[in-house]
Amino acid sequence: MLKPCLVGHDWGAAVAWSVALTFPERVQKLAILNVPHPAVMLDYLRKHPSQMLKSWYIGFFQIPGLAERLVSRNDYAQGAGALRGSSRRGTFSDADIAEYKQAWKNSGGMTGMINWYRALVRYRPAMPGDLRLHMPVRILWGARDAFLSTEMAQASADLCDRVELTLFENATHWVQHEEAEAVSKALLFF
Repeated sequence: MLKPCLVGHDWGAAVAWSVALTFPERVQKLAILNVPHPAVMLDYLRKHPSQMLKSWYIGFFQIPGLAERLVSRNDYAQGAGALRGSSRRGTFSDADIAEYKQAWKNSGGMTGMINWYRALVRYRPAMPGDLRLHMPVRILWGARDAFLSTEMAQASADLCDRVELTLFENATHWVQHEEAEAVSKALLFF
């Protein structure tokens, strides 16, 4: 059976972690960009006030309709502001922002994105018995992430038998945009 190498960022990384934990026999290698192991995320949300503060928006997103209304006001100014405010200057061009706005405007686009956060709270999946990952894992992490504590990168690596962790000291949550060449090279080498 052909086993894929999974690569994910943000919610894609959360899904990739979940697939690798649930079906480890089906994953050859796992590469993660700026999202912690699910057990680490839950631990930090419960025990680390700094992460609780960084994750305040998860609670806000639980209010049906309100987040969509606020984010979409003034031609999605808040959404564009969140992208630009959480990234290095110049990471997202005006053309990039226009593409994001178009995606958010698509039928159900914004609600679909926010529903990932709603589902996380309402339908939390059970953790597998073995929280360790035994396949090779590559974690690439922007150390200036406004949403996720950098300490979670090492805590996640500690749950992997064979792991390479690279911190990009001057990158944010959007490491694949800000350090595109280095991230691509690391992924291809892995």
